[in-house]
Amino acid sequence: MTARYSALSLLSRGLRGRNWPLVWRRHELAPTYDAVIIGAGVHGLAAAYYLAVNHGIRNVAVLDRSYLGGGGSGRNTAIIRSNYLTPEGVRFYDRSVKLYETLASELNFNVMFSQRGHLTLAHNDSSLRTMRWRAEVNKLQGVDSEVIGPDEIKSLVPYMDVSAQTRYPILGALYHPPGGIIRHDAVNWGYARGADARGVQIHEYTEVVGIDVEEGRVRGVQTSRGHISTPVVLNCTAGWSSLVSRLAGVRLPISTHPLQAAVTEPVKVFLNTVVVSGTLHVYVSQTDRGELVFGASTDPYPSYSTRGSLEFTEELAGHVLELMPSIAALRVLRQWAGLCDMTPDFSPIMGETPVEGFLVDVGWGTYGFKAGPVAGEAMAELVATGKTPDLISSFPLSRFADGRLVGEKGAAAVGH
Repeated sequence: MTARYSALSLLSRGLRGRNWPLVWRRHELAPTYDAVIIGAGVHGLAAAYYLAVNHGIRNVAVLDRSYLGGGGSGRNTAIIRSNYLTPEGVRFYDRSVKLYETLASELNFNVMFSQRGHLTLAHNDSSLRTMRWRAEVNKLQGVDSEVIGPDEIKSLVPYMDVSAQTRYPILGALYHPPGGIIRHDAVNWGYARGADARGVQIHEYTEVVGIDVEEGRVRGVQTSRGHISTPVVLNCTAGWSSLVSRLAGVRLPISTHPLQAAVTEPVKVFLNTVVVSGTLHVYVSQTDRGELVFGASTDPYPSYSTRGSLEFTEELAGHVLELMPSIAALRVLRQWAGLCDMTPDFSPIMGETPVEGFLVDVGWGTYGFKAGPVAGEAMAELVATGKTPDLISSFPLSRFADGRLVGEKGAAAVGH
């Protein structure tokens, strides 16, 4: 909501329930654009926004087969952190955290970023060694992370069972104070409004059904609403990224898996940090409204299903109660699933492809939302300058053929 509305006008509009201005406008498809972005989620919208703001490129179309933010950007738990395992990953995600910290003022839109801290629990000696490893890598990159013991964990999360009598005793945790949660819808809407205000066109319910490639370069896209000529196509889809890339003749080493999550009824706020357990394959946070948001690792089989399962709920509840037995009476209100594109090394694929003009920002696994701002900023720079920014130079598609993998499984196996 912008500052141009007085409190009285806001109340009047709310009571009438009509005449609200559109946050982003509707347009007819133009015959040509300087760039076409496929996917109106946080990555696509951020790329469009930074193209306009940082590089003055406004003749841009963002296309989505569904509604804005209806894919992975609306089906996640919006946990933000930068405590990754590899130096490349830490630098990359730390830039995203920095952008998130100022995003509300940048967009003049409350994105509800709550930096409440992030705890990754260690239940055995091997996990504890990995936490120490990550902490040292983080510190070398200037990121605030440290390993803490059970007593400190108990002070941060009083309802946590840190006793030695549990099935999975908690030996310590990687504590990352800058981590937190954010309102994913607000981020999508804020970027959409900012991009629209600068001339970018957002086209919902416009499916890309073909990509024109001639002599090894992109010439345009075929959509459900007609043909568009463009020299640049950026694939920012999740779940369908390999299928979209195949339209341009580009194959990606990606498998798609569902990731399920659930939310409880609201209760008084008692959980002031994000809690993750890789051993139990579970994470939990609490919203400002009091709901507990739970999730786990991806389903073990490739699928495009976004339906929840009873098996997931039972297993999730059992693991969460091993950490916090006192919340057993809470009722689960709903559950959902999103689609995650997993790469062999658990790192994204960003940059150029063998088809000139066809760029990708894909393969985000379970951690794509936290990377939205930095990915958009970097991909916008690549589109505008034709040069790959150093920050994403470690994530090209070619690394799989060259054997230069960026192994992030140790920090991304649970995904949050």
